[in-house]
Parts: sequence; structure tokens; C-alpha cells
Amino acid sequence: MGTTQVLVAGVGNIFLGDDGFGPTVVRQLSSGGENGVHFVDYGIRGMHLAYDLLNEWDALVLVDAIPDRGAPGRIEVFRIELAEGASTYFDGHAMNPEAVFETVLALGGTVPPTVVVGCQVESVAEGIGLTASVEAAVPHAITAIDTVVADLLDRQEV
Repeated sequence: MGTTQVLVAGVGNIFLGDDGFGPTVVRQLSSGGENGVHFVDYGIRGMHLAYDLLNEWDALVLVDAIPDRGAPGRIEVFRIELAEGASTYFDGHAMNPEAVFETVLALGGTVPPTVVVGCQVESVAEGIGLTASVEAAVPHAITAIDTVVADLLDRQEV
């Protein structure tokens, strides 16, 4: 079997406070490529991510801000499961993961197994920079990403 190909994608808007979590984390990681792991800061370029997902990936690790559920700065790791019969609505301007995945399907691709490493936000008000609670979570996110990627590479079949 060939090398497992894993895309680690940081998404979010750096001009909206904690929404810039994904790009901030991914920029601190290696440029990737070794051992089949590629780290890319997509920011708000959802179409770029959708087109890149048309390549053969064994897994996607999506690094993103997630809604505040009472614990800003908490790292959460979970799988995204596409619903049976997911729509193939095409929106070239949307960045949310659902729109990106729908675009991939509309373009004839398949969405690889996806794990989200997310951080609950404190503020998504206009402004550059993470709040203190979310900034403090960045090293924990990097550790979580390392663990997820190591597990994906160990399993080789995701």
C-alpha cells in the first residue's frame, strides 16, 4: 500500500478574532509533505479547499473555530459523517464545511473521512488576533492534531 495522504486544513477568517484559529494553528505546523501529511492554511478560500479535495486524500483534518458552548478555548476532536444522499448544491462563495463538501460532491469528487480539531470561540468580533483563552488553546490543538494524524497514519485505512 502507498503512503497515506492526509490533508490538514486550517480554515477561518483572521479578521474576525477567534475565527482565525484554524489558520493560526496550521501556520505554526510544519509545511508538511513528509510522510504524506500536508498542512495548508486555506483561510476563507473555500473553493480552493474544495478543488484540492478533488485529489486523492485518505483523510482530512479540518482545523477550525467552533461555536462557544460555554467553554471558550476548549479543544474538541470529532468526526464529520456525511449524511446519506447529501445534496450537491454548489456555492462558490461559501466557506463553511458543509458548502465545501457539497461543492466537492457537485464537482464529482468524494469527501475523504474527516476529523475536526476545533476550538470553542470567545469572540468573533471584527479584529485581528485571538482572545487569550483561544490563544492559550493553540498548543493543545497542535498536540491533538499530532495525535489524530499519528492515528490516521498508523491505521493506514482511516
